[in-house]
Amino acid sequence: MRAILQAESQECGLACLAMIASAYGLHLDLSMLRRRFAISVKGSHLAQIANYAQALNFSCRPLRLELDEIKQLRLPCILHWNLNHFVVLEKVKRDHIIILDPAVGRRKLRMDEVSRCFTGVALELTPSANFQPAQQKPRLRLRDLTGRILGLKRALGNILLLALALEVIALLSPQVTQWVVDHALVSADYDLLLLVVLGGCLLLIIDFALRMAQGWMGLRLNQQLTLQWTSNFFHHLLRLPWPYFEKRHLGDITARFQSLGAIRNILAQGAVTIVLDALVALITLGMMLLYNKALTGIVLIAVVFYSLLRLVFYRPLRNATEERIVLATRENAYFLETIRAVQPLKLFNATPLRLATWQNLLTDVQNRDLKTQKILLVFAGCNTLIFGLEGMFILYIGGLAVLDNTLTLGMLLAFLAYKSQFTNRASKLIDLGVEIKMLSLHAERLADIALEPPEPDNFMETDLTRIEPSIEFINVSFRYADSEPWVIRDLNLKVNAGDSVALVGRSGCGKSTLFKLMLGLLTPTEGDIRIGGISLRQLGPTALRNLVGVVMQDDQMMAGSLAENIACFDPQATQERIEAAAKQANIHKAIINMPMGYQTLVAEMGSGLSGGQKQRLLLARALYKQPVILALDEATSHLDLHGEHHVVQNLQALSMTRIVIAHRRETVALVKRIIALEKGVISEDIRLDTAISE
Repeated sequence: MRAILQAESQECGLACLAMIASAYGLHLDLSMLRRRFAISVKGSHLAQIANYAQALNFSCRPLRLELDEIKQLRLPCILHWNLNHFVVLEKVKRDHIIILDPAVGRRKLRMDEVSRCFTGVALELTPSANFQPAQQKPRLRLRDLTGRILGLKRALGNILLLALALEVIALLSPQVTQWVVDHALVSADYDLLLLVVLGGCLLLIIDFALRMAQGWMGLRLNQQLTLQWTSNFFHHLLRLPWPYFEKRHLGDITARFQSLGAIRNILAQGAVTIVLDALVALITLGMMLLYNKALTGIVLIAVVFYSLLRLVFYRPLRNATEERIVLATRENAYFLETIRAVQPLKLFNATPLRLATWQNLLTDVQNRDLKTQKILLVFAGCNTLIFGLEGMFILYIGGLAVLDNTLTLGMLLAFLAYKSQFTNRASKLIDLGVEIKMLSLHAERLADIALEPPEPDNFMETDLTRIEPSIEFINVSFRYADSEPWVIRDLNLKVNAGDSVALVGRSGCGKSTLFKLMLGLLTPTEGDIRIGGISLRQLGPTALRNLVGVVMQDDQMMAGSLAENIACFDPQATQERIEAAAKQANIHKAIINMPMGYQTLVAEMGSGLSGGQKQRLLLARALYKQPVILALDEATSHLDLHGEHHVVQNLQALSMTRIVIAHRRETVALVKRIIALEKGVISEDIRLDTAISE
């Protein structure tokens, strides 16, 4: 049974389901399960996993049991673990169990360790009568990972020609040795010796020139692949919908992106190597057979043993590599999170505990590396033994052939040279085959990004000025997963162009979700949202975001100058437009009083600025777009009443539709309409201007 590792922190249940289905012959891709069964950021519970299992034609039997009853479970089954995780129980022994943990892989645990983690809840899965084993994993093509790469075929062709010339020289080199030993030395022919040596020098000079040319072209090819491939992949990553990033750790996305390098290096080198090594191996094998069939047989036996050795060590090394990637990703994600949260950690004196936890994660990585090194040490020792014995046998059999005059000394030396080339090429081919097979590990991780569909954006409208800045929700309902409660339910709402509306309500009533639906970050489960009478499905996210200026509650500044942050790094930005946006956000005077004015540098995530300054800068960034709709999620919560009043007065002078999420009474008093939400539905809709006139 093979461990399937989770890509998202909350999808351990889906990964367990995929592992058990695979054990019964139904091979499913985790991304396919993710699209079929929606999991919210809160994770899943046992009843939800049971429902998904029944959809895959499994019969489910949830159980509550004691630790000593665990050996009676039908294996494999799912265990509830550490109150917030699911694992697959693979084997039960007298004093230990073996589990497949979606977070780290296969683990062997003593019963005392199991007692600390197992909650006493299990789920047995048995194939029903309708269950059908099948291979349902999508076929991953290299083009899916790389995108289009220009000039690749031509570059590979040039490198192949140069490498072919180098191989011809390598095949001629043993002939120089044979001619010197068997002809020039035996006959004491000084002229022939000089001629042969000069010929060898000429081959060396040609070899040097060709290798320099090949190396230069290889560097250019690697640069070309790096730029185009990485750019294509990053472009696709940035086009993915917002929920994809919400469900994943930053460290995990970074680690998956780095898998590109491993695939690129092997493919860039292997595309040429595999052809030439196969060709040279066949030629050198033919030359060896011409010299001596018995010696050639010894070499072939050694290569076969080497192939078997690689086959035996493939699975342990693959599992070790997979576990190492997962452990290193967890350590890196924890490290990045610690650096980003250093302020609250210091304020709560939690840095010693955080350091100790990180050291444990780092120790896990080092322990995994140590186990891998042990495996490689055994492999290297066996490899040395195989080819060492091969060399001894060849020296003995070859020596006998020289003594019996069936081989000359020069022929034996030439055979040894060809043998060295053959074993090197054959072992490289075997290693490359194993590495390419090992690439499936990196490809599966990259597929989580490459096969994720991007945001649909089919908008064909070129004139956005004709679109009226009105917003309409028509029977909109939304929930984060099928088993989750409705966050928004059958909501109907019309916001006219130029309206200023405040959304109010208790925390968790659906205000932020409604915001994200309006901005196209989330897609309604049911119903439709329209801007200026055009459905968001038709309008598309690019056009929508050109119309809307947004300040979210968790917005971030980026490293750069204040001017660059206000313009959101727009290359066509003008100082007049930047200053106009800053004045509207009431931050212009504060900026010009800074030592470097608008060129004052902002540290990453805006550290060094006060909360009120950040909010006004973010508001200036939203206004810089000159939007027709302004959406603010607690965008003035850090401002004092005087500062907020100035900002709101500036906004009221602008011709735009405003929708704000607010809790402060002062903020609500500055709008014309208040919409109260309760449990995802509108409980009150009050027009203040109408109420005042009455």
